[in-house]
Amino acid sequence: MNISELDPQVVWKNFYGLTRIPRPSKHEEKVSQYLYDFGISHGLETLRDEVGNIVIRKPATPGYENRMGVILQGHMDMVPQKNSDVEHDFLTDPIETRIDGEWVKATGTTLGADNGIGVALGLAVLESDDIEHGPVELLVTIDEETGMTGANALSSKLLKGDLLINCDSESEGELCVGCAGGLDTNVTASYERVRPEAGLLCWSLVVKGLRGGHSGMDINLYRANSNILAARILLPLLEKDLIRLLDMEGGTLRNAIPRETEATVYVPADKLSKVKKLVRKAEEEIKAEFALADPDVRVDFGPYVCAEGEKCSRADCLYVEQTAAIRFMRAILACPNGVERMSDSIPGLTETSNNLAMVKICRGKFSVKTLLRSSLDCAKEALSRRIESAFVLAGCKVSFTGGYSGWAPNNASVILKVMRETYARIYGKEPVITATHGGLECGILGSKYPHWDMVSFGPTIMYPHSPDEKLFIPSVERSWNYLKEVLKSIPEK
Repeated sequence: MNISELDPQVVWKNFYGLTRIPRPSKHEEKVSQYLYDFGISHGLETLRDEVGNIVIRKPATPGYENRMGVILQGHMDMVPQKNSDVEHDFLTDPIETRIDGEWVKATGTTLGADNGIGVALGLAVLESDDIEHGPVELLVTIDEETGMTGANALSSKLLKGDLLINCDSESEGELCVGCAGGLDTNVTASYERVRPEAGLLCWSLVVKGLRGGHSGMDINLYRANSNILAARILLPLLEKDLIRLLDMEGGTLRNAIPRETEATVYVPADKLSKVKKLVRKAEEEIKAEFALADPDVRVDFGPYVCAEGEKCSRADCLYVEQTAAIRFMRAILACPNGVERMSDSIPGLTETSNNLAMVKICRGKFSVKTLLRSSLDCAKEALSRRIESAFVLAGCKVSFTGGYSGWAPNNASVILKVMRETYARIYGKEPVITATHGGLECGILGSKYPHWDMVSFGPTIMYPHSPDEKLFIPSVERSWNYLKEVLKSIPEK
């Protein structure tokens, strides 16, 4: 069964269409054109700004012209993550979906339900002729996942509505009324490279099998970070002068908890047995420590094998000067990672965290990228200074970019009142009111349109930003029925 045949078909058909369009962050040209063509083909006023954000306007149905205007909002890009044994080009290949019981999944890649299903809900509203609503605008932004550049570039004069319903939350039955702000850390350094002496064997160490996940939504699950684990294994081997480090690379995106890190090392032949024992001992300790949070973690350690077509030159085989390698590993381990503090006001909500997302040591260059999140700007600033200190003490340069503030809850929110009452009327119970540690675009959008009243909702998605991402089928139909009733219940101006 194709997912486009699921109910409600008007939603699933649009989600399926999005899975056919390659749309990794920073490469939204095709999907931006797809959305533009969608609006034009339905005879709706359609705008595309300079960066590729799309706005599609639909007039009110008869009798609803005096209702407050609603902006439905989502982002068109997706996180391109795949398992290492899967062949998939996110720039050209569609996402292959499958139905597994009550869930829709992809085959070895991210599904793109974050935020494809939210955009599909908006498209379904635009093309439906049997629902009642006031003036509606659909705003679909680019590049939410790697910098929110679409939201940042949005004109403060483009939208006309009064109420924003962000469709990028991931737990059906919850209404999100606040989010964390963020800050990107960029670390760089140079190092000397040394020509290997005789008698050294080239081996590869790979930390893999981790669950990873969203660095905002899943950071409080205390899953392992492959970059931290690799440094934890390598540092004592370097300090005991048992190995030489050639290179190391782990993580692919700031907002994804790194799942795999690979390092290439030289090992003296007479020390190989000892190194193998120490690596195995470290793996056993890690497995025991993360038996519940990351049960499939493993450490592969074996002779380095050139990839097909790879040609190693003498210039490639120089190793990191030993004191520099030790300094870098210590800095990685000293860098704050994971949950820094939980919220005092909302139980279970992470207040402040850092994701040590990407590490690369190669050809004389050392770099680290992290994503720091906090609902408090002062806490964000304090943690940034600690991160900076760890790397400055290691002789690195540190810069911060992409900072944005969070979105503060509004207890007098009109749209929250409508959505709470509508949910209670339909389902006979109150929705859960919460905030997220994720970086929703509402914070940025609210700074451009201060009069907007905002709420975020959406169907249930699990394990976003990882190949385990899955979308709960029954929650999509409930979210669609709920959205239709909310639009019908919007008050007059």
